[in-house]
Amino acid sequence: MMEETSLLLLLFVSSLLCCTTNQARLTVSPSSSQFFEDESFSLSCEEDDSSGGWLLRRNTTKRQMSQCGVKWGRSAGSSCNISVTAPWDSGVYWCESREGATSNSINITVTGGPVILQSPVLPVMEGDDVTLHCKTKTSNLPADFYKDGSLIRTEPAGHMTIHHVSKSDEGLYKCHISSHGESPPSWITVTDPPPTSGAPPLVFRLAYRLVVFSPYFISTLLMMSLYRHRTTGNDISMATPLPNQPAEGLAEEYDDIMEVTTEHHF
Repeated sequence: MMEETSLLLLLFVSSLLCCTTNQARLTVSPSSSQFFEDESFSLSCEEDDSSGGWLLRRNTTKRQMSQCGVKWGRSAGSSCNISVTAPWDSGVYWCESREGATSNSINITVTGGPVILQSPVLPVMEGDDVTLHCKTKTSNLPADFYKDGSLIRTEPAGHMTIHHVSKSDEGLYKCHISSHGESPPSWITVTDPPPTSGAPPLVFRLAYRLVVFSPYFISTLLMMSLYRHRTTGNDISMATPLPNQPAEGLAEEYDDIMEVTTEHHF
């Protein structure tokens, strides 16, 4: 019974761990949401446990749900490399597992224009500093920076830093360089900082599954215990002599003695 209980416990814990898979995180290198035409960039699906099996997909104006390596990009495991970009590479990119799980999505813009805005491609955390770069293909020039269509300020070095970002800094940004032109817009997302105390998410997930699966696990143990007890009881009853067997044996011996005694008297 102890061996069966240990096996069940092992399977139970394994099922808890297998059900707490980590979500993949899509990253892009160089870290930017905008690229010039003919540049290159790579995307990667990253997981805490470094397990594979994730595919890169994208939606563009030309194709929907297309997979890296099929008419675009070069697949390398859970990564995808785009060596020569074109405007039709603009779109939404994400990781997807064979089971259908998805990662965060990234919006990438490839432009044939003369100006791009290099901004964080992933959400930024509230309280962090964020730097935006307004760039041409040749050099950094003075640039005007806009948020939601309104001018923020002009920076002579072509880059602007927002200190200690907050939710109010979330929005659509673009930049403009005189005599060159304007960049495409890019959305910047600001997220809440992570909690400073409390159990990590994995502990919460394990506790949740423990509450959900414990009744099933306990009932399984009880059923196996009852089955084991019933089987053992049947074996004992089959091996024990019937109560009337000793009585019958004594009766036969008494008859034999009486016969011998009767013959002796005659």
